[in-house]
Amino acid sequence: MNIRETTEEWERRYLSPYASLSADTRGRDQAEPLCDIRPEYQRDRDRILHSKAFRRMKHKTQVFLAPEGDHYRTRLTHTLEVAQIARTIAKALRLNESLTEAIALGHDLGHSPFGHSGEAILNQLCSGGFSHYEQSVRVVEALEKKGKGLNLTWEVRDGILNHPTSGCPSTLEGHIVRLSDKIAYINHDIDDAIRAKIFEEPDLPAAYTDVLGHSVRERLNTMIHDLIGQSMGKDRICMSPGMESAMHGLRKWMFENVYENGAARTEETRAQHMLEMLYDYYRKHIGELPKEYLQMMRERDETEERTVCDYIAGMTDGYAIDRFEALFIPKSWKI
Repeated sequence: MNIRETTEEWERRYLSPYASLSADTRGRDQAEPLCDIRPEYQRDRDRILHSKAFRRMKHKTQVFLAPEGDHYRTRLTHTLEVAQIARTIAKALRLNESLTEAIALGHDLGHSPFGHSGEAILNQLCSGGFSHYEQSVRVVEALEKKGKGLNLTWEVRDGILNHPTSGCPSTLEGHIVRLSDKIAYINHDIDDAIRAKIFEEPDLPAAYTDVLGHSVRERLNTMIHDLIGQSMGKDRICMSPGMESAMHGLRKWMFENVYENGAARTEETRAQHMLEMLYDYYRKHIGELPKEYLQMMRERDETEERTVCDYIAGMTDGYAIDRFEALFIPKSWKI
């Protein structure tokens, strides 16, 4: 018995007519034999989960740089929360859970160290620009497995590329991840900010919390239920106008009070200066990059600055600090 074929037949019978069926994928850039157990999107989910870039996210900043405490989110825990929210929604709407989870697990693989502050400085330094969503696709297509990439399906890469607010994924599963990302980070960033004593729950604008809820748990429950209710049986993923407006309003408030101001940003300038110095150093000493990056640069005919950008973007916060100390901090010595 071929388990994959049985699963594909189950999808055809029981998933929504708007679901992306595993058997109907547009495929991979390099053709591969099909697995006898796992449908294609499940294989992609597994490949992302076992990648080095996925493991590195546990040591990359979400919002708070080098927080003192074990309970603040990292890029990895954010990704897992997005995946769980997205799967809940996909299952309720009878859409493809494996595709949804694969996109969710891969959507931030290309994030730089030190969160969006690291992304901003790399975008300034590299003449070709830098964005974490484009870098996430670059990770799975060109950087993982020493330049071989993960050879993911088209639908997963499309969802990863189009998960930002400005994106428009080609599948409903991609749209679920796009909204789940916002639902997750708005709520868990509020939770982390309260933990950091930046503000308290009553400080949040009542105009938004009266609609969304007065705790993280209430808001998650309200937003997820609204999205499912508004999208059920439709060929689009959406929230009710009032709910979406309140979500965007709270998101804007978070940008003004947390993301762009306050204690969460006190170390941002230092972190950016550190990445800038690392970038300049490796541009001048390209031969000191790891051999696999130099090999990928030659084989793919990449520019030196893009290769340096790839290397720095792949660093964890701690590794970037270690490289900075090794290259620029004087060390004691004895005669």
